[in-house]
Amino acid sequence: MITNRKSQLLLKVILDILILNVSFVCSAALAQSFSILESRPNMFILQLILNLLWLFSTNITGFYDSYNLTTYSYKAVIILKNSITQILVSVFFIFILKEDLFTRSFILFYFILLNLGVFARTYVFRYVQHSLQKRGKNLKRLLIIGENQIGIDYLNMINHNLDFGFTFVGFVDYTEENKHVIGLVENLDEILHSEEIDEAVVAIPHITPEKLNRIISLCNKNAVRVHIIPDYFQFLSRKFSVNNVAGFPIITVREEPLGEFHWRLLKRTFDILFSLFLSVLLFSWLIPILSLIVKLTSKGTVFFAQDRVGLKNEKFRCYKFRSMRNNIDQSKLFVVTTKEDPRITKIGKFLRKSNLDELPQFWNVLKGEMSIVGPRPHAIAYNEEYLQYFEAIKMRHTVKPGLTGWAQVHGLRGDVEDFEENKKRTIKRIEFDLWYIENWSIGLDFQIIVLTVWQMLTGNTKGY
Repeated sequence: MITNRKSQLLLKVILDILILNVSFVCSAALAQSFSILESRPNMFILQLILNLLWLFSTNITGFYDSYNLTTYSYKAVIILKNSITQILVSVFFIFILKEDLFTRSFILFYFILLNLGVFARTYVFRYVQHSLQKRGKNLKRLLIIGENQIGIDYLNMINHNLDFGFTFVGFVDYTEENKHVIGLVENLDEILHSEEIDEAVVAIPHITPEKLNRIISLCNKNAVRVHIIPDYFQFLSRKFSVNNVAGFPIITVREEPLGEFHWRLLKRTFDILFSLFLSVLLFSWLIPILSLIVKLTSKGTVFFAQDRVGLKNEKFRCYKFRSMRNNIDQSKLFVVTTKEDPRITKIGKFLRKSNLDELPQFWNVLKGEMSIVGPRPHAIAYNEEYLQYFEAIKMRHTVKPGLTGWAQVHGLRGDVEDFEENKKRTIKRIEFDLWYIENWSIGLDFQIIVLTVWQMLTGNTKGY
């Protein structure tokens, strides 16, 4: 990892934990007299809980790892998220124990002091760091070996993240065709010494083991720390992780949060509670009304059931309100639905436009076949057709399909008639689905739900 990153991380955590405890004690003392505090042990139980909660929530929000969040506004938002979590747990603790010591004044004081304290630490920490760097202190002289797109992207990342504390010296490559190359790899030994390089990054794709060993040997000879950017950018995923398993360095190409049981349990719990809540509040009267309208306005069944592809590539019966005149089983037929499709009924057009035709799929959610948010499930024929466009389509099936998804809220819903345009659209939609799988969080699910509801209310669902 980057030099000093772990030391900086530890220092930040220690300072913030200190700020948290000082804020807690000061807030409690301001809310009640200090003599009362000493006789109430519940205060220290809550204090311990909040310390552990801070370590957990900052890890989830990536507060200490977010070097790319360079603006203070982004930092302030993340601090606010963590402090709100602190307040919610404090209120819950007070309510359960009926602890009159922790009044509303304590909650207000703690919220203000914690936010101001941590934000001030963030500002001071960065100000001191940048001040030292401007005076040439706490800087590492960096050399990038390989001037190519990977090396240039890495340089841009360094330039936008001053927290790393690097000053860029130049590129070294096998040719001097590019303007930023200060020397050839064959002269690396001399360059490392003359330029007083502290750290080097190898960004040469397809480098042979012999050449890589030579570079590492020269860096070791000159006491230069060397880092290697693996050439895995040709793969679809950018979510890599490196672990040490019994002495073997293992690179995992894709990381999926929902691969962890506790996140799947959280998502499933939310699906059930949210579905039951809507069933009691909304569906108990809305679904019967829509069912009656569908039945009275066109011949055929009220609901349309279709085989679709779900988790682990298994088929399941997906339910919708019937929106077409002819109840065609499209499981065996790839037929693109167009904007003015004559098969769609008048009420069906409204249902599809508003997404209300998908309401029966909450039954699939309760059955555990679907989730509220996830990649939309494909009909059998569609899935086979899309496989010709995107061979890694089965990666979508590592999670449960959803009623709505990241692709849908970005307007990538349905197909279009033009073959080439539909192919591009399908690939983009699947890429959005895979991004969602690799970047899932409960907060992202809430965001997608809110966007979906907003699009339904404004009629901007892109559906037909």
